[in-house]
Amino acid sequence: MGFERNYQFKIPSNQIRQCSTQIPTVLPVSSNMLDPWFITGFMDAEGTFINSIVKDPKTRTGWNIQLRFKITLHQKDLSILEQIKAYFGGVGKIDKTGKDRDSLSYVISSRKLITAVVLPHFDKYPLITDKKADYELFKRIIEKMNNEEHLTEQGIQEIVNIRASLNLGLSPGLKEAFPNSVPVSRPLVEDKNIPDPQWVAGFTSGEGCFYVVINKSNSESVEFNVRLRFILSQHARDEQIMRNLITYFNCGNCEKAKDGMVYFKVTKFTDNYEKILSFFSIHQLHGVKATDFQDWCKVAELMKIKAHFTRDGLDKIIKIKENMNKGRINSD
Repeated sequence: MGFERNYQFKIPSNQIRQCSTQIPTVLPVSSNMLDPWFITGFMDAEGTFINSIVKDPKTRTGWNIQLRFKITLHQKDLSILEQIKAYFGGVGKIDKTGKDRDSLSYVISSRKLITAVVLPHFDKYPLITDKKADYELFKRIIEKMNNEEHLTEQGIQEIVNIRASLNLGLSPGLKEAFPNSVPVSRPLVEDKNIPDPQWVAGFTSGEGCFYVVINKSNSESVEFNVRLRFILSQHARDEQIMRNLITYFNCGNCEKAKDGMVYFKVTKFTDNYEKILSFFSIHQLHGVKATDFQDWCKVAELMKIKAHFTRDGLDKIIKIKENMNKGRINSD
């Protein structure tokens, strides 16, 4: 593969990998790269396919079609954005996002680059949440643009019809500008089976939560109860995936909440220790969630030897818990 300009990106092993600004014909292969199914699982959790249609008097139709493949995370997860960027051959950019100073976004906005590196990945390693429907609609728009259909008024209207079924649909301004729009049918996502352990690792790195719960005990013999919780959440439209996780891990349960979300929860200590801890010890998490998992494991090991029933052990667990999840995010 030829190189015009080279940049360096951080990867887990602290080695340096060279990436090119040219469109790669073949994705780079490295033992240090994120697994392809991890990328898909993480995108199912955190990614977005965005199509914007904005007025532009300089174009033939008066409209400019913009595309973005985007992942937004807290700035403390910069390393995982760098790893994802490296996986896609170094294309795209990582920037502050909007007014939120604590967030960073990895974005590919070039249609040619999206066609060259993003579409081949998700065609080979397909999404399984309802986000796959957004991907299929996003891909249809790109195909129309690659065929130059966006250069005609009819083509613009057809793209608007697709856009009407993508993500949150049309904005009030677009509805007013295109009053005759007829939303296309949203694709059905029928295969919601867990495709690979690395998908689970990627999805959990985005959506997973490892909790340590400490409550005052009603028992005279024990002052506090300590419990482990592993939780994954998703919109109710993907309830089947959450239920498939029960079979996949052979533990846990699903709860539907009033906020339109479904939660896969593992609450038994033996299940968390023997199944969840064992699984993610083999199938590595990345980003801040990996550090939360490491601390969660420390608490699990203390509980395994009954240390949480002692004052010294409980104090250690409380100290670990204080720096997990939001405690870690909010710390300097």
